[in-house]
Amino acid sequence: MRDLRIVFMGTPDFAVATLKALVENQYNIVGVITAPDKPAGRGRKLNESAVKLYAKEANLNILQPTNLKSEDFLTELKELNANLQIVVAFRMLPKVVWQMPEYGTFNLHASLLPNYRGAAPINWAIINGETTTGVSTFFIDEKIDTGDMILQEEVNIEPDENVGSLHDKLMHVGSDLVLKTVNSIKGNTVKTTPQKATEGIKTAYKLNKDNCKIDWNAPIDNIYNKIRGLSPYPSAWCTLINEDQTLDIKIYKAEKETVSHTNSIGTIICSKKELKIAVTNGYIIVKEIKLPGKRAMDIKSLLNGYDFKENARVL
Repeated sequence: MRDLRIVFMGTPDFAVATLKALVENQYNIVGVITAPDKPAGRGRKLNESAVKLYAKEANLNILQPTNLKSEDFLTELKELNANLQIVVAFRMLPKVVWQMPEYGTFNLHASLLPNYRGAAPINWAIINGETTTGVSTFFIDEKIDTGDMILQEEVNIEPDENVGSLHDKLMHVGSDLVLKTVNSIKGNTVKTTPQKATEGIKTAYKLNKDNCKIDWNAPIDNIYNKIRGLSPYPSAWCTLINEDQTLDIKIYKAEKETVSHTNSIGTIICSKKELKIAVTNGYIIVKEIKLPGKRAMDIKSLLNGYDFKENARVL
């Protein structure tokens, strides 16, 4: 059995479950590398990453480099004398970093590679209407998410699942997969498979304002999948035209109703308890919404205090 000295790299909540599992299984974590503290909120108070907060609680050695190629950081990293590095939801590493440990550097990615390489794999799996996704571990190489595969685990996507619930499922399945991967490296039984260079690989593009906007002319299933694939974060949005008001609104939860109608695309139909938007082949029934400067609320609460005019529509 190999005697492992592990450096863990990660930043958000998704990475905490894995770090916690490693600690609870008594692996020797000689260092935790996470993002520098960032000012947040009106008071610009420094915000510590989820991984840093847990690492402090577990009394782990924390490094927060601003530059992964700086001589000071590389010297600190070498002095930890790690022989394995584990990366979960961090950033792209320079070759000098991922090549450093004897047993390599592996990454946990929240998709069934080679599909959904990139920044937002959980979101795009739902946006694209997938019924399954999963997690993969692989050894890092020069490109993004292309290294030799170690292990994979498949996970079902429920028809009404949003990215928040799928994130949590994959976070826990992923932490178990990392433990299996580390056990195989420890026992020197690890086997790898090159990723297939198949055509038509789906990509997990970085999310931005443009690709989070709802296209109301799209098929009803595409709109429904986009809303749940961006909920609760970063959220699908559109523009509401309500008489003389033009507002950018966010939609967090919706249902779909497939039915023939003669309403123009984007027309809003509402009663005291329901708001629905006309789309091709049916309606999107809005369940949770957020207006600018307001908190997110269920549609009944919104309709109690906000008046949609007869010609209201969304773009």
